[in-house]
Amino acid sequence: MTPDTSVYWHDEVDSTNEQAKRLAQSGDYGPRWIAAHKQTAGRGRLGRSWVSPTGNLYVTALFVEPSGISTATRYPFAAGLAIIDACKVFLPAVRAELKWPNDVRVDGAKLCGILVEAGTIRPANSAWVAVGMGINIQSSPENAGQSATSLCELGANPALDAQTFLQALIATFERRTRQARENFSSLLKDWEQAAEGLGKMVSVGKDPDKIHGRFKGLASDGALVLELADGTSHTVRAGDVELIREISDDAARN
Repeated sequence: MTPDTSVYWHDEVDSTNEQAKRLAQSGDYGPRWIAAHKQTAGRGRLGRSWVSPTGNLYVTALFVEPSGISTATRYPFAAGLAIIDACKVFLPAVRAELKWPNDVRVDGAKLCGILVEAGTIRPANSAWVAVGMGINIQSSPENAGQSATSLCELGANPALDAQTFLQALIATFERRTRQARENFSSLLKDWEQAAEGLGKMVSVGKDPDKIHGRFKGLASDGALVLELADGTSHTVRAGDVELIREISDDAARN
């Protein structure tokens, strides 16, 4: 992806990722940005629906990754950092954090979700990659399943619109995806600097298989590393992470 890659705007689409997949399946791998003012069937990870009111940005970057699927797994981390970088253009003091593996949040409220999908291109064994991002610009959706916020609610200029934000995002996305390809270890260090819950107790997964541990950082491939109660390390490559509220000794005595 380059900063001058074409942007294809839709007034309404089922999902920008679905549109990207249709293009890829027809042999059109971009590079291009597919953006929409409204989605009728937006979705996130694990098939969850994504509420898509007008005024926010729904966009997918579609491009070829010559190194294949293994490198495509780096792009959720690049996208999260690119979104934070773009947010700071309009809200320099915002303290956005990255919730592993694919959310951008502010004070625990969701600002953006990321969905990366990819497929192999034969016979070269390269990959097409669709990096979908839904950013709350003007409003936070109701019934999102968790608390949510938007840039305008956080203090951005009420006139900020999706097109303006996308122009900033295109530039930051190009920089972060290049870093992901050329120096992934440095990208992961940057990601850890913005990580929500680093050094704190978290839970991963659902009962009865839920795992509890202290979030120690990321493995070299981006997996979550937990320190368990017995002092051993446990690596997680898939699952939902939730912070565990820790009670101080003083609070417990009161």
